[in-house]
Amino acid sequence: MTLPFLPPALAQRRPVDLALALAADCSGSVHAEHYSLQQRGYAEAFRSPEVIKAIRSGIHGAIAVAFFQWSGYALQNLILPWTVLRSDEEIAGFAMQMERAERTIFGGGTSPTGAIEYGHRLLSDLPVQTTRRVIDVSGDGRNNTGPPPAEARKAAVAAGIIINGLPILHMEPDIDDYYEKNVIGGPGAFLVPARDYGAFAAAVRRKLVLEIAGIKAGAILRG
Repeated sequence: MTLPFLPPALAQRRPVDLALALAADCSGSVHAEHYSLQQRGYAEAFRSPEVIKAIRSGIHGAIAVAFFQWSGYALQNLILPWTVLRSDEEIAGFAMQMERAERTIFGGGTSPTGAIEYGHRLLSDLPVQTTRRVIDVSGDGRNNTGPPPAEARKAAVAAGIIINGLPILHMEPDIDDYYEKNVIGGPGAFLVPARDYGAFAAAVRRKLVLEIAGIKAGAILRG
């Protein structure tokens, strides 16, 4: 699968503290209202003082972020390519783009495996230098198309990539256990469960602060 062209100007940027690939579930179980809450939750998180402070707290005071939608094993769409967030204007602009982005996938199965592999490819073709690379997978279901996540996770972790999770428990109350055993991986990998889509915004804000600040949080953060 060919990834979209990345602007060469980004390659001239200064190093960043983190490259973060955000993966949003667009499988058939994610109804239109649920997806809207999911995407709005990401936008609100990047506007929050806590996340902005975390971005500024690093050595370089900047991160690179990309956002893609996923469902089945071969169904992923890059919605927002790698964007460096350093200034107030860059952070606000990214949050606005996130909020306005259209959903492009409406079903096709559920494959965290495909999301991990796509995130791995994105993080292997970075336009900036960084010492930390993370795939952040949000979703509400188990892998039901394509191979199981084990090999994709193993390959990503071997390449120095951390996989964190944001499981949404509204359909499967134990999906957090599945994510812990099958999806997250790498040193300090963790997940923050959201009890439903209404709780997604608070969960993603908490998760982004921990990821950006590089805090080793343990496997599961509840509450």
